[in-house]
Amino acid sequence: MKLFVENEKIELKKSTSELKQAITSIVAILNKHGHGELYFGIKNDGTLSGQEVSDKTLRSISQSFSNHIKPQIFPIVTKEIEKGLDFIKVIFRGNDAPYFAYGRPYIRVADEDKLLTPAELENMILQKNIYQSKWDSKITEFKLSEADDRTIQKFIEQTKQSGRTPVHNDNSEVVLTKLSLIKSDMLSYAAWHLFCDDQPVELQLAVFRGRDKSGFADIRISKGNLFYLLETAESYIKDKINWRVEFLEDMKRHEIPEIPVSAFREAIVNSLVHRNFNDPKGNEIAIFTDRIEIYNPGTFPEGLTPEDYIKGRERSYLRNPKIAEIFYYTRDIDRWGSGLQRMNKECTENGIHLCFDIMTNGFLTTFYRPVDVLDIKVSDDEGGIKGGTKGGMKGGMKGGIKDSTKSIVLSGDLMQLPNRQKDVLLLIAKNNRISISEASKQLGIVRSVAQKHFDALTSKGIIGRIGHKRGGYWKILVSLKKVLL
Repeated sequence: MKLFVENEKIELKKSTSELKQAITSIVAILNKHGHGELYFGIKNDGTLSGQEVSDKTLRSISQSFSNHIKPQIFPIVTKEIEKGLDFIKVIFRGNDAPYFAYGRPYIRVADEDKLLTPAELENMILQKNIYQSKWDSKITEFKLSEADDRTIQKFIEQTKQSGRTPVHNDNSEVVLTKLSLIKSDMLSYAAWHLFCDDQPVELQLAVFRGRDKSGFADIRISKGNLFYLLETAESYIKDKINWRVEFLEDMKRHEIPEIPVSAFREAIVNSLVHRNFNDPKGNEIAIFTDRIEIYNPGTFPEGLTPEDYIKGRERSYLRNPKIAEIFYYTRDIDRWGSGLQRMNKECTENGIHLCFDIMTNGFLTTFYRPVDVLDIKVSDDEGGIKGGTKGGMKGGMKGGIKDSTKSIVLSGDLMQLPNRQKDVLLLIAKNNRISISEASKQLGIVRSVAQKHFDALTSKGIIGRIGHKRGGYWKILVSLKKVLL
């Protein structure tokens, strides 16, 4: 009877006569994955052979684990019965790698245990120090007076609104002291990165003309405190992506981004909170015609994958615990490591393909855009949107913008128009023979104000009047993607 198959997290042993090898396997699995299972009484091929099990046997196994695995772990060792045969199940977990068996470190490779090389052991110890040193709570040479008080006050207000505030006070020094962000007027590293504008942390932002970096349409570099960088990155993406504006029967404007704001904002927060602040490389926001990439320096926790978090199997493993704590108070992150899970759910529900890539010295989140960035044009006198899609999606959007049309895609530049001018443009898109009087009634504004909005759109070269005042119609004159405001 076949019960299990050996893999990187499961080890099978025929009997406790292989206890020494079992201890080596447990250490190898812990160093690779941090948790796993081991069975005595099951052959390598997964068939049940049985094992004599007594209370003394279980105690002896537990004692051997305690004596020969360092740092010490506390596995669950139980007697199991299947088809009248006894066997032993061992469930183990640990987050204090590297682990040693009989004084030697091992790593799991497929279903085999490999002795760690000195370089691999050194890297594992380095990763441990990064995640457990709590470096961001250490005190710097920077004083409280060097922090931006407006940013601190905004943080205090956000914590009140979030309902997570641990300190009920408006005094910056009092709040930061109680949050262990300052000591004797000196800032911790977390406070320095969170509240000081003079920062080495850099955010690189760019829009590329195609699907690679051979040519760019816009490039910027920003420096500042983490709250400023978060706001800058979010605004940049909002400004550069496409939005669908739905103008429904209730006469209300609904602006819908091609990628959910909550999803890419979560990715930005993660990239800032979990970055390696000892790495001089900057965070990156790269917008291509087919995707948006959000990168941060700093490797993923050793032995874990994004899939572990998407499936809810792992708890948050923090490189910068104090910085993460502060963003928790503002409700920008969740303490339980569910950020990747929420992003995946949001994108799945909205038909967005989302990818996570663990890189050599960083982490990359990629949102694939629904279609390539297009120049959406009204191409004939009666109006109409015609846009072909590129890449892996087929078809295209073709539709006359007449009474039956309720939405139009607006580009980043066009989204900067005042809301009422957007409304006027959408009314024209829906009915290019609409009068200014009728538009004023539908928008609930006086005719003279509606006239000003029509005139503004005309002066910007966005719309024009074709034909006579009574018998003519409005025409959208430009590529909506290339409007210059």
